[in-house]
Amino acid sequence: MSTVNLKDQILKLSQLQQIDTEIYSLNHEKAAKPEEIKALEAAFEGKKKHMAELDKSLLDLQKQRKDKELELASKEENVKKLQTQLYSLKTNKEYQTMLGEIEGVKADASMIEDKILEIFSQTDKVKAEAEEEKARLKQEEGAFNEEKKKVDTRIKEIDDRLAQLEAQKKQASVDIDLKIFKQYERILASRDGLAIVEVRDNSCKGCNMLVPAQVINLIKMYQRIVTCEVCNRMLYIKDEPRPS
Repeated sequence: MSTVNLKDQILKLSQLQQIDTEIYSLNHEKAAKPEEIKALEAAFEGKKKHMAELDKSLLDLQKQRKDKELELASKEENVKKLQTQLYSLKTNKEYQTMLGEIEGVKADASMIEDKILEIFSQTDKVKAEAEEEKARLKQEEGAFNEEKKKVDTRIKEIDDRLAQLEAQKKQASVDIDLKIFKQYERILASRDGLAIVEVRDNSCKGCNMLVPAQVINLIKMYQRIVTCEVCNRMLYIKDEPRPS
């Protein structure tokens, strides 16, 4: 350590920290992007849910209409069958009874026809709502794709900037003593990308805890790397500008 200019090393570390701070921030931002995309997708899928419900309603209405049309056809066939039987009846009582039965089936058929008309009306309403929803979803899809494109573009920007910063870090670390650099990297990894911090107003700017006067004196002596007793980050003090 005696062959190392510690004051110069700490200056270089503080400069390196500026690069690493941006690297940490960008990596943190990038790590959040998949969740951001997932949230956009979830929101869009939620908006598509109503469209799916409308499609299901249309299918249900179509099935109801077909069922009622089959039921109506059966009633109409029954009426024809009963009307054919009228001519084979021998007494007026049987004839009147059959007429009553035919009228009952016709009444049932009329109710089924009303229900079919009601289903047609409901279908028209659901179709109109579905068309509006489809148009709205098209706009929502455009907005979703635009937002996703922005996120993808930002990820590309982050990757490009990280490549630049990694090159800068490699260059900036060339003249740093290997032992000091390894210590710096260990702290960096365990302290959220912040390994070396300034002591200002007698406080560590990493954890804001008070730095004792004797520790401040040790920092100013530049005999060894001094770390915060609370957060274990490397400490340094900026040189005060000389009066002009």
